[in-house]
Amino acid sequence: MGILEVRDVVLKLGGKDVINHLTIDFWEGHIHALVGPNGAGKSTLANVIMGLPGYTDYEGDIIFKEESLKDLPIDERARRGITLGWQEPARFEGLTVYRFIIAGAKVKTSERVKEVLAEVGLSPENYMNRAMDKTLSGGERKRIEVASILAMEPKLVLMDEPDSGIDVEAIERIFSTIKGLKAKGTTVVLITHSLAVLEQAEHAFLICHGQLIDKGSVGEIEKYFKSKCISCNHQNVPDFGDAL
Repeated sequence: MGILEVRDVVLKLGGKDVINHLTIDFWEGHIHALVGPNGAGKSTLANVIMGLPGYTDYEGDIIFKEESLKDLPIDERARRGITLGWQEPARFEGLTVYRFIIAGAKVKTSERVKEVLAEVGLSPENYMNRAMDKTLSGGERKRIEVASILAMEPKLVLMDEPDSGIDVEAIERIFSTIKGLKAKGTTVVLITHSLAVLEQAEHAFLICHGQLIDKGSVGEIEKYFKSKCISCNHQNVPDFGDAL
Protein backbone atom coordinates (compact mmCIF):
# COMPACT_ATOMS: atom_id res chain seq x y z
CA MET A 1 0.00 0.00 0.00
CA GLY A 2 1.32 3.45 -0.92
CA ILE A 3 1.77 5.80 2.03
CA LEU A 4 3.15 8.64 -0.13
CA GLU A 5 2.22 9.34 -3.74
CA VAL A 6 4.06 11.92 -5.83
CA ARG A 7 1.70 12.66 -8.71
CA ASP A 8 3.03 14.36 -11.87
CA VAL A 9 4.89 16.99 -9.84
CA VAL A 10 6.57 19.89 -11.64
CA LEU A 11 8.65 22.49 -9.77
CA LYS A 12 10.38 25.41 -11.46
CA LEU A 13 13.24 27.23 -9.75
CA GLY A 14 14.95 30.11 -11.51
CA GLY A 15 12.81 29.45 -14.58
CA LYS A 16 14.03 25.84 -14.92
CA ASP A 17 12.18 22.56 -14.32
CA VAL A 18 13.99 21.10 -11.31
CA ILE A 19 11.27 18.47 -10.81
CA ASN A 20 9.86 17.47 -14.17
CA HIS A 21 6.54 15.56 -14.26
CA LEU A 22 7.70 13.18 -11.53
CA THR A 23 5.44 10.35 -10.37
CA ILE A 24 6.58 7.96 -7.61
CA ASP A 25 4.78 5.74 -5.08
CA PHE A 26 6.44 4.95 -1.75
CA TRP A 27 5.15 1.79 -0.05
CA GLU A 28 4.19 1.89 3.59
CA GLY A 29 6.56 0.26 6.08
CA HIS A 30 9.43 -0.14 3.61
CA ILE A 31 12.90 1.37 3.28
CA HIS A 32 13.24 3.14 -0.06
CA ALA A 33 16.28 4.76 -1.66
CA LEU A 34 16.06 7.80 -3.90
CA VAL A 35 19.31 7.91 -5.86
CA GLY A 36 20.89 9.92 -8.62
CA PRO A 37 23.78 12.30 -9.33
CA ASN A 38 24.27 15.65 -7.62
CA GLY A 39 21.70 18.11 -8.94
CA ALA A 40 19.25 15.39 -9.98
CA GLY A 41 16.46 16.80 -7.81
CA LYS A 42 16.62 14.35 -4.89
CA SER A 43 16.90 16.87 -2.06
CA THR A 44 14.54 19.23 -3.88
CA LEU A 45 11.86 16.53 -3.88
CA ALA A 46 12.33 16.02 -0.14
CA ASN A 47 11.94 19.77 0.40
CA VAL A 48 8.74 19.76 -1.66
CA ILE A 49 7.31 16.84 0.33
CA MET A 50 8.17 18.59 3.61
CA GLY A 51 6.74 21.89 2.37
CA LEU A 52 9.81 24.05 2.98
CA PRO A 53 9.69 27.75 2.02
CA GLY A 54 10.46 28.23 -1.65
CA TYR A 55 9.33 24.70 -2.54
CA THR A 56 5.54 24.97 -2.27
CA ASP A 57 4.64 26.44 -5.66
CA TYR A 58 4.49 23.19 -7.59
CA GLU A 59 2.16 21.65 -10.14
CA GLY A 60 0.70 18.19 -9.60
CA ASP A 61 -0.01 16.79 -6.16
CA ILE A 62 1.54 14.92 -3.25
CA ILE A 63 -0.75 12.50 -1.41
CA PHE A 64 0.07 11.28 2.10
CA LYS A 65 -2.13 8.56 3.57
CA GLU A 66 -4.77 9.30 0.91
CA GLU A 67 -4.91 13.05 1.66
CA SER A 68 -3.36 15.87 -0.36
CA LEU A 69 -0.53 17.86 1.21
CA LYS A 70 -1.19 20.79 -1.12
CA ASP A 71 -1.09 24.12 0.73
CA LEU A 72 -0.35 22.49 4.11
CA PRO A 73 2.37 24.26 6.15
CA ILE A 74 5.42 22.45 7.52
CA ASP A 75 4.06 22.14 11.05
CA GLU A 76 0.86 20.50 9.82
CA ARG A 77 2.84 18.01 7.71
CA ALA A 78 4.94 17.24 10.79
CA ARG A 79 1.78 16.68 12.87
CA ARG A 80 0.61 14.19 10.26
CA GLY A 81 3.82 12.21 10.81
CA ILE A 82 6.33 13.44 8.19
CA THR A 83 9.85 14.46 9.17
CA LEU A 84 13.05 15.35 7.33
CA GLY A 85 16.58 14.56 8.45
CA TRP A 86 18.97 17.14 7.03
CA GLN A 87 22.22 16.39 5.20
CA GLU A 88 23.86 19.02 7.44
CA PRO A 89 22.04 19.15 10.81
CA ALA A 90 21.51 22.67 12.13
CA ARG A 91 23.16 24.18 15.20
CA PHE A 92 20.91 25.78 17.79
CA GLU A 93 22.85 28.21 19.95
CA GLY A 94 21.53 28.33 23.53
CA LEU A 95 19.50 25.10 23.19
CA THR A 96 20.53 21.93 25.00
CA VAL A 97 20.40 18.47 23.45
CA TYR A 98 17.65 17.57 25.93
CA ARG A 99 15.49 20.54 24.88
CA PHE A 100 16.13 19.87 21.20
CA ILE A 101 14.97 16.26 21.43
CA ILE A 102 12.03 16.75 23.76
CA ALA A 103 10.60 19.62 21.67
CA GLY A 104 9.34 17.21 19.03
CA ALA A 105 9.11 14.04 21.10
CA LYS A 106 5.83 12.16 21.20
CA VAL A 107 6.51 11.11 24.80
CA LYS A 108 7.98 14.13 26.58
CA THR A 109 9.94 12.56 29.43
CA SER A 110 13.58 12.50 30.45
CA GLU A 111 13.53 8.72 30.26
CA ARG A 112 12.48 8.83 26.62
CA VAL A 113 15.29 11.27 25.79
CA LYS A 114 17.77 8.96 27.51
CA GLU A 115 16.46 5.96 25.56
CA VAL A 116 16.83 7.54 22.12
CA LEU A 117 20.30 8.93 22.88
CA ALA A 118 21.44 5.49 24.00
CA GLU A 119 19.94 3.96 20.86
CA VAL A 120 22.20 6.10 18.66
CA GLY A 121 25.23 5.34 20.82
CA LEU A 122 25.50 8.57 22.82
CA SER A 123 25.76 8.55 26.60
CA PRO A 124 22.73 10.41 28.05
CA GLU A 125 24.80 11.54 31.04
CA ASN A 126 27.36 13.15 28.73
CA TYR A 127 25.02 14.65 26.14
CA MET A 128 21.66 15.67 27.60
CA ASN A 129 22.98 18.99 28.93
CA ARG A 130 25.37 19.69 26.06
CA ALA A 131 24.63 22.75 23.94
CA MET A 132 23.54 22.27 20.33
CA ASP A 133 26.40 24.42 19.07
CA LYS A 134 29.79 24.27 17.39
CA THR A 135 31.26 22.21 20.24
CA LEU A 136 29.48 19.20 18.75
CA SER A 137 31.07 17.45 15.78
CA GLY A 138 29.13 16.82 12.59
CA GLY A 139 28.80 13.15 13.51
CA GLU A 140 27.48 13.99 16.99
CA ARG A 141 24.91 16.40 15.57
CA LYS A 142 23.83 13.79 13.02
CA ARG A 143 23.32 11.18 15.75
CA ILE A 144 21.40 13.67 17.91
CA GLU A 145 19.16 14.52 14.96
CA VAL A 146 18.45 10.80 14.43
CA ALA A 147 17.69 10.48 18.16
CA SER A 148 15.20 13.31 17.83
CA ILE A 149 13.55 11.52 14.89
CA LEU A 150 13.22 8.37 16.98
CA ALA A 151 11.56 10.40 19.73
CA MET A 152 9.06 11.87 17.26
CA GLU A 153 7.85 8.38 16.26
CA PRO A 154 7.00 9.56 12.72
CA LYS A 155 5.10 7.67 10.04
CA LEU A 156 7.44 8.80 7.24
CA VAL A 157 11.12 9.80 7.50
CA LEU A 158 13.04 11.46 4.67
CA MET A 159 16.78 11.15 5.36
CA ASP A 160 18.99 13.33 3.16
CA GLU A 161 22.51 11.85 2.77
CA PRO A 162 22.48 10.09 6.18
CA ASP A 163 26.16 9.13 5.86
CA SER A 164 27.41 12.64 5.08
CA GLY A 165 30.35 13.80 7.18
CA ILE A 166 30.31 11.04 9.79
CA ASP A 167 32.61 8.22 10.83
CA VAL A 168 32.14 4.47 10.40
CA GLU A 169 30.84 3.90 13.93
CA ALA A 170 28.22 6.64 13.55
CA ILE A 171 26.97 5.39 10.19
CA GLU A 172 26.64 1.84 11.53
CA ARG A 173 24.53 3.19 14.39
CA ILE A 174 22.38 5.13 11.94
CA PHE A 175 21.96 2.06 9.69
CA SER A 176 20.84 0.10 12.75
CA THR A 177 18.39 2.86 13.65
CA ILE A 178 16.95 2.84 10.12
CA LYS A 179 16.20 -0.86 10.45
CA GLY A 180 14.68 -0.19 13.88
CA LEU A 181 12.37 2.44 12.39
CA LYS A 182 11.17 -0.03 9.76
CA ALA A 183 10.56 -2.66 12.45
CA LYS A 184 8.20 -0.19 14.13
CA GLY A 185 6.27 0.37 10.89
CA THR A 186 7.89 3.65 9.84
CA THR A 187 8.42 4.27 6.13
CA VAL A 188 11.97 5.48 5.39
CA VAL A 189 13.19 7.27 2.25
CA LEU A 190 16.99 7.45 1.99
CA ILE A 191 18.18 10.24 -0.31
CA THR A 192 21.66 9.31 -1.44
CA HIS A 193 24.31 8.84 -4.08
CA SER A 194 26.13 6.33 -1.84
CA LEU A 195 26.19 2.62 -2.59
CA ALA A 196 26.51 1.80 1.13
CA VAL A 197 23.31 3.71 1.91
CA LEU A 198 21.50 2.26 -1.10
CA GLU A 199 22.22 -1.24 0.21
CA GLN A 200 20.19 -0.49 3.36
CA ALA A 201 17.05 -0.16 1.26
CA GLU A 202 14.59 -2.70 -0.10
CA HIS A 203 13.54 -0.77 -3.19
CA ALA A 204 15.06 2.11 -5.11
CA PHE A 205 14.22 4.92 -7.52
CA LEU A 206 16.77 6.54 -9.83
CA ILE A 207 16.10 10.12 -10.87
CA CYS A 208 18.02 12.49 -13.12
CA HIS A 209 17.15 16.03 -14.21
CA GLY A 210 14.04 15.79 -12.04
CA GLN A 211 12.67 12.78 -13.93
CA LEU A 212 12.23 9.13 -12.93
CA ILE A 213 14.73 7.12 -14.98
CA ASP A 214 14.44 3.67 -13.42
CA LYS A 215 13.02 1.85 -10.40
CA GLY A 216 13.30 -1.63 -8.96
CA SER A 217 15.27 -3.73 -6.55
CA VAL A 218 18.49 -2.48 -5.03
CA GLY A 219 20.37 -4.99 -7.18
CA GLU A 220 18.88 -3.50 -10.34
CA ILE A 221 19.63 0.11 -9.39
CA GLU A 222 23.22 -0.80 -8.39
CA LYS A 223 23.97 -0.73 -12.12
CA TYR A 224 23.97 3.05 -11.87
CA PHE A 225 26.81 3.01 -9.35
CA LYS A 226 28.88 0.58 -11.40
CA SER A 227 28.69 2.68 -14.55
CA LYS A 228 28.07 6.13 -12.97
CA CYS A 229 25.09 6.42 -15.29
CA ILE A 230 22.27 4.34 -16.73
CA SER A 231 20.63 4.14 -20.12
CA CYS A 232 17.96 6.84 -20.54
CA ASN A 233 16.56 9.27 -23.11
CA HIS A 234 18.51 12.31 -21.94
CA GLN A 235 20.27 14.18 -24.78
CA ASN A 236 23.68 13.56 -23.19
CA VAL A 237 23.25 9.82 -22.64
CA PRO A 238 26.57 7.98 -23.15
CA ASP A 239 27.04 4.97 -25.38
CA PHE A 240 27.27 1.97 -23.03
CA GLY A 241 27.57 -0.72 -25.68
CA ASP A 242 27.23 -4.02 -23.80
CA ALA A 243 27.90 -2.53 -20.35
CA LEU A 244 24.28 -2.74 -19.13
